[in-house]
Amino acid sequence: MPIDYAALEKSIREKFAGDVVAWTTFRGQHVLHLKRENVISALKFLRDDPAAAFAMLTDVTCVDSLRLPTDMQNEYPERFAVVYNLTSLAHNAQLRVKAYVPEDPSEIDSAVSLWMSALWGEREAYDMYGVTFKGHPDLRRILTPDNFQGHPLRKDYPLKGRGERDNFPKYQDIPSK
Repeated sequence: MPIDYAALEKSIREKFAGDVVAWTTFRGQHVLHLKRENVISALKFLRDDPAAAFAMLTDVTCVDSLRLPTDMQNEYPERFAVVYNLTSLAHNAQLRVKAYVPEDPSEIDSAVSLWMSALWGEREAYDMYGVTFKGHPDLRRILTPDNFQGHPLRKDYPLKGRGERDNFPKYQDIPSK
């Protein structure tokens, strides 16, 4: 049975009235826009409500709106948006949830308590964008070295880097026996 997105939007707006920024649809993709404060409660509702049953978190990523075109900046009330892509196998449906995070402090609650699949996506968003996920059990860099300075997917990061390639430790050949 397909999801009644209009009814789902109505129930979300009633239950999380102060947290809903918007509900948009683009090319058949429904997007729930939220403030970050109660994002875990909203995600839990979307997971546990039988009318939604978004039991699978397929991806967690981040968007930096710093240099978006002017006509797109109105969509982003804060610099970052943590994006959760949810799937309902019971209803064969998808929903994207965007939670807006300011630049300072760039932190949001972790969704690991709801879905273990959030572990690596949150670590990647932390490493690449610098968004901290409060309550994450193992929040550390995943794609860059531990001593890496900065977050390379932020829009204010230099296009050619900061000379990291010149400062990486040199690897030595392993002598043959």
